[in-house]
Amino acid sequence: MRRITYAEAGVDRRVRAESKKALEILRETYGLSRYGEVVQLPYGVVFPFRGDCYLDLVIEGVGTKVLVAQLAEKYDTIGVDGVAMAVNDVIRSGARPLAVVDNIHVQVSNPTLVREWLKGVAKGASEAGCVVPGGEIGDVSELIKGLVEGKGFDMVFASIGEVSREKLITGRDIKSGDAIIGLRSSGIHSNGVTLARKVLFRQWGGKYDPFDVPEPLNRELVYEILEPTRIYVKPIMAVLEDVKVKGAVHITGDAYLKFNRLAQFSKDIGFKFTNFKPQPIFKLIQDTARELYGGITDQEMFKTFNMGWGFAVIVNPAEKDKALDVLEKSGVQAEQIGQVTATPGIKIHYGNRKITLAQD
Repeated sequence: MRRITYAEAGVDRRVRAESKKALEILRETYGLSRYGEVVQLPYGVVFPFRGDCYLDLVIEGVGTKVLVAQLAEKYDTIGVDGVAMAVNDVIRSGARPLAVVDNIHVQVSNPTLVREWLKGVAKGASEAGCVVPGGEIGDVSELIKGLVEGKGFDMVFASIGEVSREKLITGRDIKSGDAIIGLRSSGIHSNGVTLARKVLFRQWGGKYDPFDVPEPLNRELVYEILEPTRIYVKPIMAVLEDVKVKGAVHITGDAYLKFNRLAQFSKDIGFKFTNFKPQPIFKLIQDTARELYGGITDQEMFKTFNMGWGFAVIVNPAEKDKALDVLEKSGVQAEQIGQVTATPGIKIHYGNRKITLAQD
């Protein structure tokens, strides 16, 4: 029996990487910056805005987690995910998020659903310390069909943040021996859901009904997947006050492959990870895939899912303990999960297995 991959579930990394090459077209706009040159960072660019202030503007989506919300008929938390995906990207540069806006495409405008969606948006924005100055809801019934008739929707969120030049996290001074600190995730977050759905939910060819409680979970499966993405704004802003953060990674799509982007800015480095404590949902995904499809490789799991750590910062080893103390006091579980090495590549020690990650 063939093992299942993210590509077979519907998300092909190679095609996506090839498509992203088209972003080079946008570089010709960089010269239009009114206040000086944009700064290229590992995960995008920031642009100057008067004095030494830089702005970081990102846009993100919730992905197919919206289908799980429809499956559960629960809509009051999915807005938290949208806010989280955007603001957690902004803080990678060291920027403090200032505002969030949403664009929700719907099959049919439904006042009750809109109120539920916006409850989540307001909750997420409050946790991130952001205003929500506006948003847009568009009725596009010819585009959006959804899982539940009349309740189809898609969510996209943008966030803007500010950071001074001296506080930018550039990723350019990372060195071998630096400590990688992981911040605990709340579960699957909003990434890899396409693969998880195909494996877990009978609706998409998987094993379980949405309200089953399979071992080792202690609540209904659909609510486990719907657990909102953790927002890391407050702990990251706190640690930036006391510690020099050399690199920051939002562990989302492509999961631990994202660390390769840092290696493009600090040459001759690699990453070794030795501390993983994935929540039960990840074991359930892999065990169920083994039963139905022949399995999901360890490599595929670490290329797709956060495996328990939703965000990571890289600091000088001399500042590791201070960083851990600040993060813990800010209310998030944090541990050293690895270190930077002098050998290029991504090596993962997981249980008694040694895993090497490579691009597809």
